[in-house]
Amino acid sequence: MQKLLSLFSLLAVSVVLTACQSTSIQSAWFDPNFKGGPMKKIDVVMVGTNLPNRRAAEDIFAQKLRDVGVDGVAGWTVISDEARAAQQPFTDAVTRTGAQGLLVVRLLGVDTRTQVTTTMVPTTGPMWGGPGWGPGWGGGWGGGWGGGGAFGPAMVPMQEVSQYDLATVETTLFEVATGRPVWSANTQTINPSNVQREVPGFADLIIAQLKARGLIATAK
Repeated sequence: MQKLLSLFSLLAVSVVLTACQSTSIQSAWFDPNFKGGPMKKIDVVMVGTNLPNRRAAEDIFAQKLRDVGVDGVAGWTVISDEARAAQQPFTDAVTRTGAQGLLVVRLLGVDTRTQVTTTMVPTTGPMWGGPGWGPGWGGGWGGGWGGGGAFGPAMVPMQEVSQYDLATVETTLFEVATGRPVWSANTQTINPSNVQREVPGFADLIIAQLKARGLIATAK
């Protein structure tokens, strides 16, 4: 239960929750000793920088759970902002919901990455400046290999530089009765945008993993 009591600290972190269709799981962990069975009711707690985004994200994720037959509960509907600021009120609020699971999502960071790629491209003129090996070689070798001189056009390296944002998100499912984590995964999202657009795809990815592990009781 101690681990569940400490969850309130996650909510004090100022982050923006984002995810998108380009989200992929980088690593995942599962407790093989978990014997609690599939969870039928799960509270969803998102960590965000502002109230509207947090509530929207929790609503979307909870609805996605309900779509597959799990009683998903948006955290903001059962856990007040005041309760999120202290250990015992947060734990009491979660326990009162009667949920078997608590799904906590938090952003570990958003980094701007720079990618440099090198491509070989042809120049506009022939490599050797001539029309081939000349007519003295059995009528010549034609216009060269590739039509741009003896060996085709000269190839020169060209670099392209691009930047993109990469968000790393940690998602953990806790068993409410014991307060222990039973599943966790880190995901990365390329160029995340707004909550309404990105959370549905992110939720689908996480729910699929929970289904595969038999951690949620689904109707589909």
